[in-house]
Amino acid sequence: MAVIRRGEIWVANLNPTRGAEVGKVRPVLVLQADWLTEQNAPTVVIVPLTTQARPELDALRVTIPARDRLLKDCQAIPEKVRALDRRRFGAGPLTRASEAELALIEQRVSAVLGLWP
Repeated sequence: MAVIRRGEIWVANLNPTRGAEVGKVRPVLVLQADWLTEQNAPTVVIVPLTTQARPELDALRVTIPARDRLLKDCQAIPEKVRALDRRRFGAGPLTRASEAELALIEQRVSAVLGLWP
């Protein structure tokens, strides 16, 4: 498998799901630190992306505009952060988040986890 790096956007299979979990085959942003991924950790922490804009969640979500191999504008879903087994990853990387996008996603994930005022 190709090397997975923090800030990259890959395609991953999030199925099967339970309840309100995000499913489908979809783009995901790698949030996990490279040092951990390089240790061959069996899972990788990600933030799923969606093409379905939800205006009521605009204050929480972060838009990643289409570019490179990411063909549609997407929104990061920081309230659905999760760890995926490496075998769930498919094509990638599609693109890479900018430093500003990644910083904003980190801030939103921190807020969701109660780590940000």
